[in-house]
Amino acid sequence: MTFQTMLATMAVGMLRTFGVFVLTLLGSLPLGMVVALLKKSRFALVRALVGAYISIMRGTPLMLQLLVWYFGPYYLFGWSISGWRFPAIVLGFVLNYAAYFAEIYRGGIESIPVGQNEAAVVLGYSRTQTFMRIVLPQVVKRIMPSVTNEVITLVKDTSLAFTLAYQEVFSLAKQISASQTSFMPFLIAGVFYFVANYAVEFGMGLIEKVLDYYR
Repeated sequence: MTFQTMLATMAVGMLRTFGVFVLTLLGSLPLGMVVALLKKSRFALVRALVGAYISIMRGTPLMLQLLVWYFGPYYLFGWSISGWRFPAIVLGFVLNYAAYFAEIYRGGIESIPVGQNEAAVVLGYSRTQTFMRIVLPQVVKRIMPSVTNEVITLVKDTSLAFTLAYQEVFSLAKQISASQTSFMPFLIAGVFYFVANYAVEFGMGLIEKVLDYYR
């Protein structure tokens, strides 16, 4: 296999990895906010259920969760899992990362002084208006470094999709390396992950500068 053929083959895996990454962010970022707000619910049962969800997602390996989401429907209900591989991967990543983002959001929300909420009430703001116009803009600014770290981790964690035999860049690198007895596929994969993380860090850094309005 020539270098060009190897690179073209792995490029397909890179696109699949990018797909998992993008869909995970699109699903986990908003879901994490929902989970964070439910964690602060006035109802004890809701708080307990959400707390259990976060504990399970953060306390068990992502690899195990992927296996559960993929094989669970078959072993528990006898459903066919044909064509379920990619949805199971995305579902597993979204639910896992939503739990981490939820805790980041919760920390950001709780860091806002209570006096700001009280002032908003005096000014006649509703709870929704207070959150959207006063709390959320400050939360986004404060949590950006933590979110950036999680997004960078996500880029690397996409390699866990190989657990379900999904042909992403890491899986292809292992297969090509074994068949060609070459270390080059691992170098290509390493460059891909490095460039992807650099792009994430650069992009998030630009967002942080935009939000650094005090300067």
